[in-house]
Amino acid sequence: MQNDTFKHRGLRKKLVETVRSKGITDEEVLKAINAIPRHLFLDSSFLEFAYQDQAFPIGSGQTISQPYTVAFQTQLL
Repeated sequence: MQNDTFKHRGLRKKLVETVRSKGITDEEVLKAINAIPRHLFLDSSFLEFAYQDQAFPIGSGQTISQPYTVAFQTQLL
């Protein structure tokens, strides 16, 4: 199992700032993005994609939505 390092926490902070700059203002949503160690949910060969604000391909022509899209939808709830 991988650790949640200072580097990962910094990447999460950068992702929070990215989605904030795109209009996400709900502090609870931003706190959740900052708290979730996304890299623990990916195979280690894909770690560079864990904190990028882009859709991630999962096979069969499908993707996981980019973090901004999920944050936007969650903010609407």
